[in-house]
Amino acid sequence: MKQRFSDDTGSTLPLIAFYAALSLVLVLLVVAATSLYLEHKRLLTLADGAALVGAEAFELADVRVTGGELSVELEDDRIRAAVEEYLDVVPSEQFIRLRLDAAESIDARSATVTLSAQWEPPVVSLLVPEGFRIEATATARSVFG
Repeated sequence: MKQRFSDDTGSTLPLIAFYAALSLVLVLLVVAATSLYLEHKRLLTLADGAALVGAEAFELADVRVTGGELSVELEDDRIRAAVEEYLDVVPSEQFIRLRLDAAESIDARSATVTLSAQWEPPVVSLLVPEGFRIEATATARSVFG
C-alpha cells in the first residue's frame, strides 16, 4: 500500500488544467478591460471635439467688449445645432448606438457636451457582461486674446 501512494505520476495534470483555465479567464478579463478603456477614450475624444465646436458656435457680431475684455454669451440651441452637425460630419460609425445626451452651456461662456454609446466586449463570457452604455462629458470654452 505504501508503494501505491509514493508514485506521483499524473499529479501535475490537474494543476496544469487549473492554471490554464485561470490564465484564460485573466486574459479575457484584461482584453475586456482594455477594450472598455479604449472605447471610453475614443468617446471622450469625440466629446472633446464636439464641445470645442459647441464653444465656437457663435457669430462674430455676438462678441462684445466688456470692461476691456472680449466676451460672448453662448446659446444652448446654437450649441446643440453645431454639435449635431459636427457629429454628422465626423466619422463615428465605430460607435454602437452613439447618442448625444446633452449639449448646453451652463454658464453661457462654455459648452458642455455629453455623449454616450454602447460598449460590447470583444469576447462575451460568463465573467464579462454582454455590454453596457458608456458616457463621456467634455467642456470647452472660447478664449479671446
